[in-house]
Amino acid sequence: MAKYVLWDVDGTLLLNGPRAGSLYDEAIEQIAGISPSGPRPAEHGKVDGQIIAERLAEHGLSPDLHHAVADRLDDLSVERHTGADRRQLAPGVHEALDAVLAAGWTNCLLTGNSPRRARVKLEGAGLDPALFDWERSFFGDQARARSELTTAASAALHGSPRVIVGDTPSDDAAAAAVGIPFLAVATGVFPARELERTGAVFVMPDLVTGLPDLLAYLRQA
Repeated sequence: MAKYVLWDVDGTLLLNGPRAGSLYDEAIEQIAGISPSGPRPAEHGKVDGQIIAERLAEHGLSPDLHHAVADRLDDLSVERHTGADRRQLAPGVHEALDAVLAAGWTNCLLTGNSPRRARVKLEGAGLDPALFDWERSFFGDQARARSELTTAASAALHGSPRVIVGDTPSDDAAAAAVGIPFLAVATGVFPARELERTGAVFVMPDLVTGLPDLLAYLRQA
């Protein structure tokens, strides 16, 4: 039986970028001509579709602009994440992916990004997209909540062992909504002590020190 590890991208496989949130505003400005300004509450854990929808609503813009903004966000990601704003791999990612595969599990993605945006981020950071099963991966560029991704994953992978690895309480909430086990890694903005207050099976400081716990869990899952 196939078994699946569903990896989040930002904060989990890749370290968060310092200016990641600005791309949404740039995409909206280039499509609608409105330049958002001012500080924003933290959006870590939200999917791209949710962020775009919320920002369009904030400025009274038509939701019909969503697809155009999402496409422009993809274009900007290609420009940025293949150049000066390339993302960096989180510690231990290559070793963790190899070990998961060797343990008989398939590496997949469950990310708030679009397929194109996720691919260019991974490639820019030096991670081969072929390491993942893209047909059994789930993307949030049109979703309005992360739970939509986990609902799709639960239906598509029904009957197969699967776990989610992520770095935010939102990953936990979305996993819990459909009963998929959540394994937390503290390489994003949320410290281990905060992730320990979620329903995570366990919390890894990173994928280097946490790899033995991850593999032990997969062996018995």
